[in-house]
Amino acid sequence: MKLPIGFQAAGVRAGIKPSGKPDLALLVGEGPLAWALASTENLVRAPCVVRNRARAASDQPVRALLVNAGNANCATGDVGVWDNEDMAAAAASGLKLERPQDVLTGSTGVIGRRLPLDAVKRGVPLAVAALSDEVAPFAEAILTTDLVPKTIEVRLHGGARVVGVAKGSGMIHPNMATMFAFVLTDAIVEQSWLRATWARIVRRTFNQLTVDGDTSTNDMAIVLASNRLRAEADEVAAALESVAADLARAIARDGEGATSLLTVKVRGGRNEADAMAAAKGVAASSLVKAAVHGRDPNWGRILSSVGQSGAVADLGAVTVMVQGTEVYRGQPLEFDAAELSQAMRSPDVLVEVDLAAGAAEGEAWGCDLSADYVKINALYTT
Repeated sequence: MKLPIGFQAAGVRAGIKPSGKPDLALLVGEGPLAWALASTENLVRAPCVVRNRARAASDQPVRALLVNAGNANCATGDVGVWDNEDMAAAAASGLKLERPQDVLTGSTGVIGRRLPLDAVKRGVPLAVAALSDEVAPFAEAILTTDLVPKTIEVRLHGGARVVGVAKGSGMIHPNMATMFAFVLTDAIVEQSWLRATWARIVRRTFNQLTVDGDTSTNDMAIVLASNRLRAEADEVAAALESVAADLARAIARDGEGATSLLTVKVRGGRNEADAMAAAKGVAASSLVKAAVHGRDPNWGRILSSVGQSGAVADLGAVTVMVQGTEVYRGQPLEFDAAELSQAMRSPDVLVEVDLAAGAAEGEAWGCDLSADYVKINALYTT
């Protein structure tokens, strides 16, 4: 897959990960880039998040993004702040940019360990030399516990494109997650429009994503535009949302230890906020996730999750469906549990709920909860 016009990227081995896998990713715009940022709501935030937020407040375009994987550069005190600044400065120097402020930064990995800045500085010239229009090296270099890279592309009428790249597998919960999502377009857009549109898209996509109920310290979703090709604003917005939703689903499918993508669709909400809250509540429930892993059509857990989500529902008319089988409509319904359990032995499990309180809809994505998730995170630093 190629990058949109006006972008170059690279991914290299800088020696940050003990595994020796690619761990430093560089993205560069051939000119100033319009951009928008959404980031973690965790009060413990890595310096890269704090710095990028400050840059967003300035409302100025940027030129580049440097991301390291294998070290979160978080909770290391003032030294982490300066290491993050030095990381941006190294990229600016390597790219011959006048201002380090033109470079956004991102770090992901283990919290509480100092960033090996020497490795970053050695890797930057390698990344600059490796810049190309290929997506794959960048996508691979941002991974941590992911099993696969995540890339999505949508083409617009008139030739403009939207390309999305993401990483994320665990420590993922609404209001961002241990997730990086970088969405690029060569469509011409105004920065003010992009920021308003991106906030709405993130609320409907990445903030409807959950793997394990933990919101990380380093998460961010950034959209960047090189402003090369004309496109209709509505089409650009639809393409951005399509890419973001596909990336969210890809992250959920690749959840740590996951064997199934769990999609929860809610209709009949009093308003969109209620529908989205109900969907997110079901997708985030550890009991529902465990039942999905056990292929157990235990609809009571789904109904209970809806009830504690805060969404208004007509309890005498609420409907629950699993894999297309109606199991509850204001009261329990007869169904073949063994047959439905077999239908749940699928890489895609669908839960549908009708709140019977209005016409609004919402959707959320998660995955099953397995013993492998516990194993992966029990041994994460050892």
